[in-house]
Amino acid sequence: MIYTTTITVIVVCFVLLMVFFYLVPVSQWIQCILNGVRISLLQLVAMRLRKVPPSIIVNAMINSKKAGLNLSSDLLEAHYLAGGHVQRVVNALISADKANIPLDFKAATAIDLAGRDVFEAVQMSVNPKVIDTPNVAAVAKNGIQLIVKARVTVRANINQLVGGAGEETVLARVGEGIVTSIGSAESHAFVLENPDSISKVVLSKGLDAGTAFEILSIDIADIDVGKNIGAELQMDQANADKNIAQAKAEERRSMAVAAEQEMKAEAQKMRAKVIEAEAEVPLAMAEAFRNGNLGIMDYYKMKNIQADTDMREAISKDPKM
Repeated sequence: MIYTTTITVIVVCFVLLMVFFYLVPVSQWIQCILNGVRISLLQLVAMRLRKVPPSIIVNAMINSKKAGLNLSSDLLEAHYLAGGHVQRVVNALISADKANIPLDFKAATAIDLAGRDVFEAVQMSVNPKVIDTPNVAAVAKNGIQLIVKARVTVRANINQLVGGAGEETVLARVGEGIVTSIGSAESHAFVLENPDSISKVVLSKGLDAGTAFEILSIDIADIDVGKNIGAELQMDQANADKNIAQAKAEERRSMAVAAEQEMKAEAQKMRAKVIEAEAEVPLAMAEAFRNGNLGIMDYYKMKNIQADTDMREAISKDPKM
């Protein structure tokens, strides 16, 4: 019984000791004392109760203290509870201070909470970044296509990081400027001889307005001659005109065929009327014989005239004559 009670007491003491060391971060408190950071043991316990890792706040305070920055643990804790990256913000403030870049804690936390990497932005302010544009195809006034690839050197604009447009907008604007510059050139040869003219025109447009970057330079890395777009357009237009002409000619031919068919139908009607009239001639002659208006001699004279007419027509149609 005594043995069981002793084991229970030991287990309870062990559990209480574990809870104590969990709630009371003694190691972080000792770090604060050794590094001259003013954070009391009670504050560390309060951080643990608010579910803020004391190690993150303590390390950030130590780093800022060593770098000569005076940051409040309450502000760091509030930034952590807001979903921010405390260590990243502190590193950015230290880098900005060493590089003489104006950046305060409020602006740094705003940039971080906006979803941008504030430490990377400070580094980009010190070391500009080179962005390669995709191939941009543009056509000069003489119809020759040029394919251009440029390199854009940008530097982060700290004041525009919150609400400023990103790299995609910068690349789109640079591409638009390249197309405009080449499109205004009289000949592709001029662009090939003076590639810097593209950079000058694009830079003069102020493409970095409203973006999170400042464009330092635009360098043309490569220019290739593409298709003869003007000739292709002319060929397409010629083919279209040819198709239209063929369609109109076919329409006229169809109309002519229809007119010819109509004329043939009219001729057939006329021949039918002539045949019908010729069929009535013998009847009329018989009637004339009965009435005594036509004699035998008159009939033979008519037959002779008809035979003579048939002979003349046969002679005129004979190719040997």
